[in-house]
Amino acid sequence: MPIAKDFTSILEEKYTLNFLHCYPNGYLKYTELCNLLQITAGNHADLGGISFSDMQAHHQAWVMSRMRLEISRLPKWRDTVTVKTWIKSLENSRSVRCMEMYLNEEKIVGCESYWAVINTISRRPENLALPHEHFEKFQIDATNQPTIKIEIDENVILLANQKVVLSDLDIVNHVNNVKYMEWCFDLDNPKHLINQEIKSLDINFMRELNLGDEAKIYKKENNQYSNYSITKDNKNVYALQIEWKKE
Repeated sequence: MPIAKDFTSILEEKYTLNFLHCYPNGYLKYTELCNLLQITAGNHADLGGISFSDMQAHHQAWVMSRMRLEISRLPKWRDTVTVKTWIKSLENSRSVRCMEMYLNEEKIVGCESYWAVINTISRRPENLALPHEHFEKFQIDATNQPTIKIEIDENVILLANQKVVLSDLDIVNHVNNVKYMEWCFDLDNPKHLINQEIKSLDINFMRELNLGDEAKIYKKENNQYSNYSITKDNKNVYALQIEWKKE
């Protein structure tokens, strides 16, 4: 696709939340928050000519490697939110993209994400084949802290075995990062999610899971953090660190 006539280096999109986006108490699900952020990032790539379809001409795709979200509060059913996104850096096969969510001009979520270009045949990283100079890069932070590498402790508790089914897969033909988060949240105390007790989320994606793969979900926690890790054949696939709001 050519670069859109209305392309801008900072994109703002509005979304009105429907009942499918929300928990039973009417507030936005954390997983749907991540979906809205990633959808906006994808739309920006579409407008700028570096979309999944554009990249597939070179057998390439973007995959998310790390993400950090800092959340002050969640919007609720029927609220209209604005999601803003820009590229902070893009060089060779790596890119840092920032996103923010606003409600009534108040910033309620900040997000920094770290992306890699992979070859969808070899499944290996490679330099972006498409031009991106028309994207102005902004050294503006959306979060107070950058993305991190999560330390995975060996002293963890096995919570569940998980088999990958078709509904877990995205267009890149692997388990989407939001699906991993959903698996972990389903094993946590629902009251923590309903009561909006999450202060920040850090996510690491290390390896792919594909249809039919069997994985194990582990957890370690203390008063401030819950750390989830997902493995396949004793190799780390995914890690999620939840920082809880202090009482």
